Amino acid sequence: MKSYRHLYPDICRFDALYRAFRAARKGKRGRAAVADFELNLEHNLLRLAEELQEQTYCPGPYTNFYIHEPKRRLVSAAPFPDRVVHHALCRVIEPIWEARFIHTSYACRVGKGTHKALDQCQAWIRRWRYVFHGDIVKYFPAIDHEILRSLLARRIADRQVLWLIDQILLGSVGVLAAESPQTCFAGDDLFALNRPRGLPIGNLTSQFWANVYLHELDMFAKHTLRCPAYMRYMDDFLLFSDDKAQLQAWRTAIEQFLATRLRLLLHPQKRLVSPVKVGVDFCGFRIYPTHRRLRRSSIRRFVGRFRHQRAAFQAGNLPLEAVHQSVRSWIAHAAHGDTWRLRQRLFSDYPLRSPR
Repeated sequence: MKSYRHLYPDICRFDALYRAFRAARKGKRGRAAVADFELNLEHNLLRLAEELQEQTYCPGPYTNFYIHEPKRRLVSAAPFPDRVVHHALCRVIEPIWEARFIHTSYACRVGKGTHKALDQCQAWIRRWRYVFHGDIVKYFPAIDHEILRSLLARRIADRQVLWLIDQILLGSVGVLAAESPQTCFAGDDLFALNRPRGLPIGNLTSQFWANVYLHELDMFAKHTLRCPAYMRYMDDFLLFSDDKAQLQAWRTAIEQFLATRLRLLLHPQKRLVSPVKVGVDFCGFRIYPTHRRLRRSSIRRFVGRFRHQRAAFQAGNLPLEAVHQSVRSWIAHAAHGDTWRLRQRLFSDYPLRSPR
């Protein structure tokens, strides 16, 4: 297995940190923390470069808040200087795994995404008779730091890069303590039960490392189970077959693999083997062989959000362009399903009038 050395200089050089700053700033220039960092940009980047080169860098405290769409989740945002470091790190180590990720892994990857995942899912629904749909219980809070660290160290032989990874992991210890599932696995002792778990959802590194972690499942499904039609979007995965018994056997094998190798559990209500003709819930849509429908919950969330935006606009508290941008974004997503009549009905029911 090939491992990589001499990576650290490409992370902590000034020009590398400047590129990372531009990536971290994208879409966030109006935020106070970004503006403060940019005000003394050269000084701040030189300070970060010095801390990284001397290995005195220490991540700052997270800002925690909850989001409630599509479900209640804790989001932990790192300070902006730490986000610059995360981008610098990922720019160097992500290509190592990107070349090895399977083609049908669609989350948080350039050139992939939900809409390509939908297209692949529907193509396979038209090809196969049955599907096993699996989902991990509290995936991000359940990721075991020791296992993740060992997976990263398989490819990275640069001790300084591993030190930086350790700093980021240590900085997140305790952030998701209340969210982590308290699960015992076979052979657990007190040390195994109490070792650190969980990745903050708001980090760029977390999204990438979450893909690295479940790449092991991808390899198991493709090379051990030899499933010809397997795909994954983050912790949501599908296996297709014409043999229902085969899918049930694969489900059992995957449950055992996740528990013994990755210390993860399948969601008990989301581990179904079913005929594809009844549809598959995936990436916000209900997908059938002949058409796709938006989930009812997605429609309800949008209608509620649009109602609030309309009221804010009419009260003069929200510019019209902000409403248009939100609506255009939702339409672009909804248009990937058979939603023309739905869109006609929604936007005739909710006209906008200029505030008086």
